[in-house]
Order: sequence, then structure tokens, then C-alpha cells
Amino acid sequence: MIEISKLTNEDIGKWVKYHGHAGERERGKIKSWNDKYIFVIYRCNNDWANFKNYTGAATNPEDLFDV
Repeated sequence: MIEISKLTNEDIGKWVKYHGHAGERERGKIKSWNDKYIFVIYRCNNDWANFKNYTGAATNPEDLFDV
């Protein structure tokens, strides 16, 4: 689990792993966060250098882990 309260600006662009409750697994990069969700880019047409230009998926921090 990634704790929102411990995130800093240095975590933007950090690779994370999503582990869903139905067994889904996916990698992505942190774009931003608020007090409830971490917004992660999972797909960007392999344009990772510009991942910030894509819409992040609101993800529960309990489902995210460090790569």
C-alpha cells in the first residue's frame, strides 16, 4: 500500500503496481493525488516521456504498491 500522506513532489512519475481485488495486475506512473485517491497513468501509447499529458485513473492507495 502507498500512503498518500507520505507522497511528495518527488513521487510524481514514480512507477507503481496496481493489484486489483479480482486479481488484476497493472503498472503505471503516479501523476498526482488528493486526500482520497492517487491518480495513475496506466496507458499512454508508450509515450512515457509525456505521461503528464494523459488523464490519470483515480486509484485507491490500498491497491498500489512500489515497483
